[in-house]
Amino acid sequence: MSMYENLVIQTQMNYSRYYGRYAAGKTPVRLSDRKALPYEKQIEKLNEKIKEADCIVVGGASGLSSAGGGDFYYEDTPSFRRYFGKFAEKYGFQGAFAGMGHPYKTRGEFWAYLATFLYTTQTAPIREPYLDLDAILRGKDFFILTTNQDTQFVKIYPEEKVAQIQGDHRFFQCSKQCCDRTWDAVKPVERMIEAMRDGICIPEELIPRCPVCGAEAFPWVRGYGNFLQGRKYDEQYQKISKYIMNNKEKKILFLELGVGRMTPMFIQEPFWNLTLNLPDAYYIAVNAQYDFLPKDIEEKGMVIKGDIAKVLKDAAEGM
Repeated sequence: MSMYENLVIQTQMNYSRYYGRYAAGKTPVRLSDRKALPYEKQIEKLNEKIKEADCIVVGGASGLSSAGGGDFYYEDTPSFRRYFGKFAEKYGFQGAFAGMGHPYKTRGEFWAYLATFLYTTQTAPIREPYLDLDAILRGKDFFILTTNQDTQFVKIYPEEKVAQIQGDHRFFQCSKQCCDRTWDAVKPVERMIEAMRDGICIPEELIPRCPVCGAEAFPWVRGYGNFLQGRKYDEQYQKISKYIMNNKEKKILFLELGVGRMTPMFIQEPFWNLTLNLPDAYYIAVNAQYDFLPKDIEEKGMVIKGDIAKVLKDAAEGM
């Protein structure tokens, strides 16, 4: 087991133990009561820490994509209606994730929705907060860790610089996990979208299937109970672990962007642990809702509570 995966497992145990607090939007960790700097000073300090750092580990979560308009997952937003309106009108659900759990009458209907979901992220342009982040990171030694499955980071950076520890919408796996294989989802999704046109069903012969056992395929993503934690999964954890271990003695900045309360165990709490234990580590989080800075690292960290898109834009302009 890799170093970073071990950190995640430790924090998952903590999450289970204190689930009620996390579910209430809180944390069991003792937090700093230090008063935050004025916003302009926070941006100055963010840029200062980026310039000072020998290397940067970015932890990009759902709030980062939401800040750029990818806010259709949980609520009935304008972007949800734009991409999924015809499904919402027929089936009555709100939010893209709710559509994944809807009891469709046929597999053709389910796959029409799933293909739309995947196509929406596979073909989305690079969102503005990602472009601003790229400008901030330019010329720096950095690595990207993300829980997002929407392919935004791999549209900018090569695979070796990105660890997608919760999967990737560009790949299918066997829904039965009969084999340790993933394969391309982009072309099959394009064919389903073409066949569906303006409808909400696809011919069932277009449903993608496992090339080994013939079972239905499924996106290689965590969240639905059958995520394949095989070779590709291990590679993601090995990449982030290797980067941190190779740079653990350096001045390393952990930059957390948009972590919510559903998945603090993948980015937030491991970043806290590493900041505490690595000698020259510093932690900065940007979050629209939560101002969580552990007491143990209050001298080695800062949280900017505010709109992530604005923070990254202001930081990029100030570099």
